[in-house]
Amino acid sequence: MKQPSSSVDFFDFVAPLFFRLLVLSLLLVLPRLASAQATEGFSINRFDVSERGSDWFVGDSLDLRGQPFRPSVGFVMDYAHKPLVLYSPVGDERAVIVRDQLFAHFGASAVIVDRLRLGLNVPVAFLNNGDSARWIDRTIAAQSGAAMGDIRISADVRLFGRYGGPATMALGAQLYVPSGKRSAFTGDGKIRITPHLLLAGRVGVFEYAVRGALNYRAQDVVLTDVPSGTELQFGAAAGLSLIKHSLLLGPELWGSTVLVNGGAFQKETTPFELLFGAHYRPRNFRLGLGVGPGLTRGIGTPAVRVVGMFEWSPSVDEDTDGDGIIDDEDACPLVKGVRDPDPKKNGCPPGDRDGDGFRDEVDACPDVPGVASDDPTKNGCPIPPDRDKDGVIDREDDCPDVPGPKSDVPGRNGCPDSDGDGIIDPQDACPKIPGPPNPDPEKNGCPPARIEKDQIVITERVEFETDSAKLLDSSTGILIAVLNVLKEHTEITKLLVEGHTDNVGGAVYNKGLSERRAKSVVKWLVDHGIEREHLLDAGFGLERPIDTNNTSAGRQKNRRVEFHILDSADKRNSRP
Repeated sequence: MKQPSSSVDFFDFVAPLFFRLLVLSLLLVLPRLASAQATEGFSINRFDVSERGSDWFVGDSLDLRGQPFRPSVGFVMDYAHKPLVLYSPVGDERAVIVRDQLFAHFGASAVIVDRLRLGLNVPVAFLNNGDSARWIDRTIAAQSGAAMGDIRISADVRLFGRYGGPATMALGAQLYVPSGKRSAFTGDGKIRITPHLLLAGRVGVFEYAVRGALNYRAQDVVLTDVPSGTELQFGAAAGLSLIKHSLLLGPELWGSTVLVNGGAFQKETTPFELLFGAHYRPRNFRLGLGVGPGLTRGIGTPAVRVVGMFEWSPSVDEDTDGDGIIDDEDACPLVKGVRDPDPKKNGCPPGDRDGDGFRDEVDACPDVPGVASDDPTKNGCPIPPDRDKDGVIDREDDCPDVPGPKSDVPGRNGCPDSDGDGIIDPQDACPKIPGPPNPDPEKNGCPPARIEKDQIVITERVEFETDSAKLLDSSTGILIAVLNVLKEHTEITKLLVEGHTDNVGGAVYNKGLSERRAKSVVKWLVDHGIEREHLLDAGFGLERPIDTNNTSAGRQKNRRVEFHILDSADKRNSRP
């Protein structure tokens, strides 16, 4: 799509100016290059700027959209403090070889055809100073003045995805021309080739970029005994894209590590940096500012880095469906339509059978009036019923008459769980008290022992040997639960332990058996820390059945131990 004439006029002005700046920079530094002797040194600047037209400083947003020859030009100012420091074996600072380094990265890129982008970056160090130092058997001279960096030529091809989509991937490579000055630590003196894989995307307001590369670096001269050579490069960026994607805020991480001579992920061979940046794009321009620290002592890692950026990059008005209405204004960007003064209908084909304001092509229920939805399968459909008003529609609500939260767990969607024990209230026998699952519906979700009114209610039976008052080992768990209740509720001052039997056997025998069993329980509690003066015992034999004695299940319920609270601090305080 043809750009506004103001953009064209600006490009006609800025392009010649940009190239004049490049020529001027070359004229300034070429005499220094011509007179420089072959000395030891290498490029220490690890701030490998992205191609012009990217939303990030180092990450690449992969805007490879297809206007024939869509150019972007600009520059990035990059200041690094203490990017090259020599340390003693114990970690003390020995010498600051490069104290301050200020680069201007003049860059240009062009999308030649859809998916293909070419780029050029010319770095110039306008400030470069440090201290001379003696290291082992050599002297490292202090540097000052301007110097060229290694010129970078790049090419990238988009493999899949689109700019602004959730995932876009590109494959590319960079060629570094040895135009820098080794003694000033702005160049390697040899050609470098860096193939890379790029991933970027945007989901809502979240935007990210990831880079992985292999820097083939034939470095044969080093300052120290630190390994140098081919490096693995890595980086990632993530942030929030706000104000209709014109403002991007977020951090960027990048680093590298030497892969040869045992240098992988050693602190001296692994520069790693963090940059917090902000990018603002008013239409065809992009401004950026960032600052961040070095995270390691790797060679080339500064104590702090500050960057600023300015570029001209023409915006692209995409028209995915080709109906002459750009996507930003098209209510139906994937379907050809017609112009309409109503923003909700603009760019949509004519036709709205149910008259709900949604064109039939985007209306999931074209014959029934409905409401808007972000889900294309629900857009234009009526709101489904939700009897309990909990936000979970009835057909998906496992508890349609009781409000509850949404859940992906089968059988729990829209169901409350008041005590948070994982058992929904309709199935929880104790919905206000957390407890474990139990196959018995009357005990499900109940703790083994709990206080209800004037009684400690237990979910499991206290078991004894047949016709005996000797406690079985199986009773230990439930007695511990009663013990914990008593220890937690110290206000209980009198607890009656009752023994009960069924009607099998004589009344006198059963009463005696129930009394002995009650005493056994009291003795167990006393042995485990409860004071005897707080406990009473009584046996009632067959006198107080809670179920029929005509069935085995009923007789089993009647054979029981109960715990009754006779007195407590709470009771005394409530008395008149």
